Amino acid sequence: MDIAGSIALVTGANRGIGRAFTDELLARGAAKVYAAARRPELVEVTDPRITPLHLDLLDEKSIAAAAAAAPDVTLLVNNAGIATGADLLTADLDDIRRDLETHLFGTLRVIRAFAPSLTGGAVVNLLSVLSWVATPQGSGSYSVAKAAEWNMTNGVRVELAGRKVLVQGVHLGAADTDMMAGSDVPKIAPAEVARASLDGVRDGLVEVLVDDASRFVKAALGGDPAVLYG
Repeated sequence: MDIAGSIALVTGANRGIGRAFTDELLARGAAKVYAAARRPELVEVTDPRITPLHLDLLDEKSIAAAAAAAPDVTLLVNNAGIATGADLLTADLDDIRRDLETHLFGTLRVIRAFAPSLTGGAVVNLLSVLSWVATPQGSGSYSVAKAAEWNMTNGVRVELAGRKVLVQGVHLGAADTDMMAGSDVPKIAPAEVARASLDGVRDGLVEVLVDDASRFVKAALGGDPAVLYG
């Protein structure tokens, strides 16, 4: 897909990876970027091509209203998400449901709402290395939600193939964002994520592995699980 001249919508665009996608899309010549957020007043409008838009993944009415306000979207970047930090055995089940409602059902609602305008365009879903592996650092619920979102991404890819829509899954370990501020792990710059993903959109890649962590885990999936859990 040629990003120059495209009309994009980025969820969670007020900060972090979402803001980096907005900047990178503009640098590559996007005609317009709808910068969607739960609080669109926090979106910094640094370019006349940026249009702030209210969108809440847990509010179907807000998603429908956003789709009605932006009927010309050709490139959809699903970046918005949460991390409750809930573990699977002792956390409140409502927290686990909130992770799933956000990452799986919320993202799917957005894709369904914008699908009519996407023929010949692209969908980018920001996933995670935790789509494929669980860690002991309070990631159980998030891992389950991202694993579900990963296979939802695959399913949507199949269903949109006849309309020549590229559906891309983006996997990474950790980026230097507010969400990861309390985690003492190697982090990459949000701009690196946006660049790698949009290079992949340009080249027609259905999967982008941004960093060493995602490449290592993906390579290990075909072998003995003890490599990851031993």
